[in-house]
Amino acid sequence: MALSSVSLMKLLGLFVFCGFIGSPVLAATYYETFVIQETSYTRLCNNTKNMLTVNGSWPGPTIYARKGDTVVVKVINNGNKNITIHWHGVDQPRNPWSDGPEYITQCPIQVGANFTQTILFTEEEGTLWWHAHSDFDRATVHGAIIIHPKVGTTFPFATPEEEFTLILGEWWNANITDVLDNALQSGGDVQASDANTINGQPGDFQNCSSNSTLKFQVEQNKTYLLRVINSAMSDEFFFGVGGHNVTVVGTDGSYTKPYNVEYIMITPGQTFDLLLHANQIQNSSSPSRYYIVASPFFDGSPVVPRDPTTATAILEYKTNGTANSTAALVAPVAAVLPNFTDTNAAAVFSAGLHSLASATHPVNIPKTINVNMYVTVSVNQLACVNSSSCGFRLAASLNNNSFQNPKIDVLDAYYSSIANVYTADFPDNPPLFYNFTNDTIPNQFFFVEKSTKVKVLEYNSTVEIVFQGTNILGGENHPMHLHGHSFYVVGRGVGIFDKEKDPLTYNLIDPPYENTVGVPKNGWAAIRFWAANPGVWFMHCHYDRHTIWGMDTVFVTKNGNGTNAQMLPRPSFMPKC
Repeated sequence: MALSSVSLMKLLGLFVFCGFIGSPVLAATYYETFVIQETSYTRLCNNTKNMLTVNGSWPGPTIYARKGDTVVVKVINNGNKNITIHWHGVDQPRNPWSDGPEYITQCPIQVGANFTQTILFTEEEGTLWWHAHSDFDRATVHGAIIIHPKVGTTFPFATPEEEFTLILGEWWNANITDVLDNALQSGGDVQASDANTINGQPGDFQNCSSNSTLKFQVEQNKTYLLRVINSAMSDEFFFGVGGHNVTVVGTDGSYTKPYNVEYIMITPGQTFDLLLHANQIQNSSSPSRYYIVASPFFDGSPVVPRDPTTATAILEYKTNGTANSTAALVAPVAAVLPNFTDTNAAAVFSAGLHSLASATHPVNIPKTINVNMYVTVSVNQLACVNSSSCGFRLAASLNNNSFQNPKIDVLDAYYSSIANVYTADFPDNPPLFYNFTNDTIPNQFFFVEKSTKVKVLEYNSTVEIVFQGTNILGGENHPMHLHGHSFYVVGRGVGIFDKEKDPLTYNLIDPPYENTVGVPKNGWAAIRFWAANPGVWFMHCHYDRHTIWGMDTVFVTKNGNGTNAQMLPRPSFMPKC
């Protein structure tokens, strides 16, 4: 298991050792090696399998840095299949070459080969993560990225006693490559996972798992920082701690106004920074153990396969430096979370998020928009070709365009002016307007065709995208992620977006600054961003089956004037297709 708790004093020692302390302006460069390899793991009794990992651990190693640092990672593929690695939420200014999505910014790293990627932490501060960006590999190939404030600055809140990283994920008894292959062969949906996990462990409520339930030890009247990451392929989660509220202080590598809540709702791809004040030991009879719980949230069609299992860890109070030995005989205090399908609870939580918007962490919201896009988000059908086993197969689309990965990556094609790889005609609006959220939608709107369409943006243009959920094949929440940028979530609503009325409700003062936004079931979400990062950048749903089905597109941001507004040159060692 990867490191899940780290003392701030130990981190401080690391920074001193590396020469951080003593210079208020010095940024550092670190070097890491990620070895992709098969490793044997057993969960849920005797279910043992080999699976891809980084350096033999699941979750994989944590990357630590300060704002302004550079981390260079040599990825060595000793696994059994080609793979890529993406640094989720890192803007990578002018450097799409190291962003990672297969056939978008690079060809996969072939078995036996290696690729060195440079990660530039220029604006991010807080919790992000890295993961594979090929096939379904990120189910087991992922880990945390923790970016502390630059030297000479500090958190915009009191320094916590300790930090705990909690990565929410899934376990399949089957090989994850077989799970994907079976779905692609049948044309149907993906088999649900067999258990949800926290740092790779299912917890007390799952078969043969209680002996390995994770325990996080705290002391009375001290405050702890929980860094929560949703790495799941298919599940959104309600997350909370029995007997305790938490205070949201950051999301997606950006600080928020303190937001005290009983629970959070976190979509795949998102991260949250939560402060927990350990204040429950009032006397000798007070409970000293509390469940940390991740419980799925899903309000879509009941026919969609979903893993309903609850993952748990334990928050354990200690006195005189040790945990109470008799407390282990008493069941931990349960966390009270919303119901599995509680759409309103999810919406209420999301509506309470606001950027910190302080003098040291200001906002820069585009007020005048150059590019307006209205993008429908749909699960569709695709006619089977040369197959007698199905009449249609599942697909997905943005504005009725179902993205098809090319044979070489879009970035190389753009940079080297290679023709016939993509077309620059992704539409700003859907081709047809209808009642997108109606309970019954005519079959003529179900079907799509595959294409490789991208949207070209002028440098420094201001972009607004309104994502519109649709009820084709049943609506559900869609976590939309944009590479190379964070964006302001200026509005959300239910039903069909009203372009006259709904913009009047936008938050243009302190909207949350995120890289992944949940588009509500049969509703809409509006984002704004500056296209000030030249390069090729993927946008996709972070349900991986939806990405593979085609719920994605690519932004090509053109170079601006001056060296600092132009893409970095192509490295000579890019992987070959």
